[in-house]
Amino acid sequence: MKHVVLALAFALVAPSVAHADAACDAKAAEKKLAGAAKASFLKKCENDAAGDKAKAAEAGCQNQAFMKKLNGAAKASFIKKCVKDAQ
Repeated sequence: MKHVVLALAFALVAPSVAHADAACDAKAAEKKLAGAAKASFLKKCENDAAGDKAKAAEAGCQNQAFMKKLNGAAKASFIKKCVKDAQ
């Protein structure tokens, strides 16, 4: 069950990260950015997309902890390891 939930979380996130690169390029082109301004914009845009991926991984791990009925330190430890494994 753990693998199914984790796989589902990644299946939802992975295409969005790949899409984020293309979306960031499109936004930069739309704003007619070039040079250092474009590089800075792309870096921030891609970092924001990576943050979204981390949030999705954490949400999947939270769901797994809930399904396992974990609480307290056991829950925190499980989530920390789960998120680390997801990256």
